[in-house]
Amino acid sequence: MRFLYKLYCTLFLLLSSTWSFNQVEKVEIVSENGQWNLKVKGNNFYVKGAGGIKEMDKVVACGGNTIRTWGIENAQEVLDEAHKKGLKVMLGFWIQHERHGFDYNDEGKIQQQLENCRRAVQKYKDHPALLMWGLGNEYELEYSNTKVWKAVNDIAKMVHEEDKNHPTCTVTAGTNAEKLEFVMNVLTEIDIYGINTYGDIGNVASVLEKGKFKGPYMITEWGPNGHWESPKTKWGASIEQTSTEKAAVYLSRYQKYIAGQPQQCIGSFAFLWGQKQEYTSTWYGLFTDAGVPTEAIDVLEYCWSGSYPTNRAPSVDSIHFEGATPPKNIIVNPGIIYTLQLFASDKNQDKLHFKWELYQESTDLKSGGDAEEKPPMIQGKIKGATQSMIRLKAPVTEGRYRLFVFVDDAEKMAYLNLPFYVQNDPSIVSGKIRLQPQTLKSFDEDDN
Repeated sequence: MRFLYKLYCTLFLLLSSTWSFNQVEKVEIVSENGQWNLKVKGNNFYVKGAGGIKEMDKVVACGGNTIRTWGIENAQEVLDEAHKKGLKVMLGFWIQHERHGFDYNDEGKIQQQLENCRRAVQKYKDHPALLMWGLGNEYELEYSNTKVWKAVNDIAKMVHEEDKNHPTCTVTAGTNAEKLEFVMNVLTEIDIYGINTYGDIGNVASVLEKGKFKGPYMITEWGPNGHWESPKTKWGASIEQTSTEKAAVYLSRYQKYIAGQPQQCIGSFAFLWGQKQEYTSTWYGLFTDAGVPTEAIDVLEYCWSGSYPTNRAPSVDSIHFEGATPPKNIIVNPGIIYTLQLFASDKNQDKLHFKWELYQESTDLKSGGDAEEKPPMIQGKIKGATQSMIRLKAPVTEGRYRLFVFVDDAEKMAYLNLPFYVQNDPSIVSGKIRLQPQTLKSFDEDDN
């Protein structure tokens, strides 16, 4: 009886292995008539990708075909779920960063990292949802030890030895002549160059051309202007684009710099298909923290499918501070009441709902997308917080603040935020514009 049980288990494992192998969809990167194409089972596959693993149904509904991970946490569940929904996965390996303390002079740690990747390749290489391997993300950010490039190439070589069916990709933080030298001369086992770029996306093609890079590439993160490349107030707060402005740049950047570069660009991953606190709670997320889609999702649906959804997201038109368009540098008096009004519209003429929130400017600022903590909301300073017009009582504590306003049609969301400075001594911040209230009325601090 025990012999029969062992025989059954052996046969089951053999059949399972055969089934898994038969499910593999071979992926290749080929050059045809001067153009690079990604092919799945011999058919052209252009990556219409979402950077993230959440809201997979929405990726499908918008016409997307691929998702991206940055590590192998819950990889089996992610791959299985993606396969059920007909999506492919760029499965990422988190290659350690020098700025996080990893020592690329330590050969033991480098070898251990490679072997960890090997085990993952062996485990997931036959999954039918796998499109390619993403070997590292921005590991050259704030680094000094160039040995990381060889370490990444050694991992790519190992992947090719273990898996003959899927290409390798690696990702840098933007691109320039120096990085391109390493990509072309050291990363010889990398099949596809991945570039994360935001406001600088328009310069990618020229950098690659000047560097004589002839291979295939993807824009592996892209979206609005990054907080590091945006205009700043006199006190150093970055000014975030509104959701409406972001939607416009998603459209123009996709058409010009992604779809508009068909010879070498084989697709992209829009960032972030989800939500996170990075500089602000709204800067990069294509959804709110409650999972509500924003305006840019409509644009991505148009880019991926060729048509907009029936129900369009609201748009924010402008905000008035004390009856006028606010200046770049808003300096207010502590404890004084100010009137603000948001002007918004909806293409479907849906009823709009408003929500205003006040925060101190975030001080938990990191680099490279490292986790940040959202500051606590300040209560009791907004009267009429569910209306298009509010009265804001400025905090009494001097410092930097940011006012957010969200408008939704019960399905989709638009937003903007406004940085301002509360100041007692008008001589501290030079070149400021100081706003005085027009009319002061009673204000109930318990009425939000």
